[in-house]
Amino acid sequence: MAPAKASLHSLPSDAAGDLAAARRVLTMASQGLTVLAEALNGDFSRAVGLMLAAKGRIIVSGMGKSGIVARKIAATLSSTGTPAYFVHPAEASHGDMGAITRQDLLLLLSWGGETAELSDLITYAKRHRIPIVAIGANPDSTLIKAADVQLLLPRMPEACPMGLAPTTSTTVMQALGDALAIALMERKGFSPDQYRDLHLGGSLGRALIRVSDLMHSGADVPLARETTGMRDVLLTMASGRLGCVGVVNDAGSLVGIVTDGDIRRHALDDSSGGGIENRKAAEVMTAGPKIARPDQLAAEALALMTELKITQLFVLAEDSRSPLGVVHIHDCLRAGLA
Repeated sequence: MAPAKASLHSLPSDAAGDLAAARRVLTMASQGLTVLAEALNGDFSRAVGLMLAAKGRIIVSGMGKSGIVARKIAATLSSTGTPAYFVHPAEASHGDMGAITRQDLLLLLSWGGETAELSDLITYAKRHRIPIVAIGANPDSTLIKAADVQLLLPRMPEACPMGLAPTTSTTVMQALGDALAIALMERKGFSPDQYRDLHLGGSLGRALIRVSDLMHSGADVPLARETTGMRDVLLTMASGRLGCVGVVNDAGSLVGIVTDGDIRRHALDDSSGGGIENRKAAEVMTAGPKIARPDQLAAEALALMTELKITQLFVLAEDSRSPLGVVHIHDCLRAGLA
């Protein structure tokens, strides 16, 4: 029987205090996000539309903790199909303003909206008619009043017991940036393949590899007719180095597969007595082999091969039985899908 979960009263005083603080922070963050979600209005959609219309990049900027949040928002936008770049507001006043063009849009973050370092960015944007989307909590601030679209954050108390360290405020600010990125992603119809193209490394890139990215195709697909003699089938298998030959009928449709295992089984149990090399492909093949589709995730194909204890799958298009390629389990393992 599992031991009962300890209550706060049964824990040492320091552990009880730690858990209480953690739960207070998380609860306040959750409450802030709920209030933010309920307060969203047409200004959010206006911001998305303005960002979508930008012919250049989304230039994201903020100072202090807002700047850290701004960097993450810029990274999220870029990785979801909206080119974005973080510009430090203080550095912008010393030359980095040159990174901003008239085709860009400024996404400026400031909780109080009176961050002095943002003033030069606001002036530059007004002079060159660069649109501004502002995220802040003070509707009467310089930033919010200067913006073309204002995204107001709820004035929620910070979880810091002194009410000073940005906690709830940075959480809701970050969440609103994520919401903008995902809304833009959906408006653009950003696809998993496009996402994969921007995440070539790491587990994200590997998870989105398609069968078509790994399969052997064209002249590398080992095929034989049903009536092909096994001597020629063995030569095709040896030259292909995939451990299999696909068997097709006169219409070119896949009807079976000959593998190393099929050859071993028939060689050991040759009831005809004439030797396996004197038989036809249709006599030795396994009929109705399992297949993969070119747009299928390679991880799914690997899971199927692992489950069935097989090492290759022929790849067929959705509307055809003609083989397009072969994917081997070793191809999946080399791609890091294990």
